[in-house]
Amino acid sequence: MVATAATASLFPVSSPQPDSGANNSGNHKGGLGSVDLRGIKSKSTSSNGLQVKTNAQAPAKKVNGTRVGVMDGLKIDDNSSSGTPRTFINQLPDWSMLLAAITTIFLAAEKQWMMLDWKTKRPDMLADLDPFGFGRIVEDGFVFRQNFSIRSYEIGADRTASVETLMNHLQETALNHVKNAGLLGDGFGSTPEMCKRNLFWVVTKMQVLVDRYPTWGDVVQVDTWVAASGKNGMRRDWLIRDCKTGEILTRASSNWVMMNKVTRRLSKIPDEARAEIEQYFVNTPPVVEDDNRKLPKLDENTADHVRNGLVPKWSDLDVNQHVNNVKYVGWILESAPQHIVENYELASITLEYRRECMKNSVLQSLTSLLAGGGIAYSDDVDCQHLLRLEGGGGEIVKGRTKWRPKYAKQIQEHQSLPG
Repeated sequence: MVATAATASLFPVSSPQPDSGANNSGNHKGGLGSVDLRGIKSKSTSSNGLQVKTNAQAPAKKVNGTRVGVMDGLKIDDNSSSGTPRTFINQLPDWSMLLAAITTIFLAAEKQWMMLDWKTKRPDMLADLDPFGFGRIVEDGFVFRQNFSIRSYEIGADRTASVETLMNHLQETALNHVKNAGLLGDGFGSTPEMCKRNLFWVVTKMQVLVDRYPTWGDVVQVDTWVAASGKNGMRRDWLIRDCKTGEILTRASSNWVMMNKVTRRLSKIPDEARAEIEQYFVNTPPVVEDDNRKLPKLDENTADHVRNGLVPKWSDLDVNQHVNNVKYVGWILESAPQHIVENYELASITLEYRRECMKNSVLQSLTSLLAGGGIAYSDDVDCQHLLRLEGGGGEIVKGRTKWRPKYAKQIQEHQSLPG
């Protein structure tokens, strides 16, 4: 209504005058005039004081002493004899339609503005300034932060994200950190100086502690940063939080070294490459305390559960032509006891990577129970794992996992209630 009134004040429309009885061809009843067109004959139409009449049989007439044909001119009969001046505006057809169009545009623009204003006030969008999940550098350039939405294909039978999903988020943020810092060369997370020397990063140890698994539709916020680890290593830490509440869901810490892509041997960090990365190192302790406990020897004779014939698929390889480190987690869990998987959830995992796994490797997964695992399902369970080449070959990954009852939190809350 406001837009209509404002537009009408800018373009006033004159009211039609009564019939003055002037000599006009036809009865127009206050219309603006008639239009003669050859070969067309239609009834007079009226719209808001406008009448248009066509007559195919009207003879040619003289206008200002000049003979005008039926298609050579336009004659407008003005019934008003009050001397109202002709203007461009009062000769245009149906201004009400134009006013309606302008009003519609104003209303649509106002609706869009209200929607944008509402979206910016939604709590889930205000929780972080990364609504598109591209990630950004924060904390004075030392921390990379990125959001992830848990998809339906990333959850398991328990309707929660799997540990492999969380570890994929860790790996993605690590690579995007290098990219956003402007250090991504031609390799998979390698800096320009590393690419010149055919070097790339390999993980030697990974520790992940999960306090709570996110569910479908949750948005998690992942922070990652790097620090020095000895003379020729680098440590990378992560924190995964619930984007809405800020609750810490997962903590992870890892150690990395450089490997030569041609010789497949470990390499020292060149001074040029160190100069690229050490400016991003932070002097903070790891978010996960280092688990340096030595595990007993594990083989087919001491293992409780064995799974043979694990073969990498082409999709398991990364751009460095070896099996991605996250894939090992699934293979390790292949030999986990079924009653543990069904009644417990993975609380922590420690992996020590020994060697590469190539596309033609055939692997064997071994698991041994260290404690718990009874019928009561009330205590945590520790397991030892080994992933090696089949036939007694070299070790690929050694690991330790801790499992807690799936409904441990509900049991604790129930026990804490007053009797």
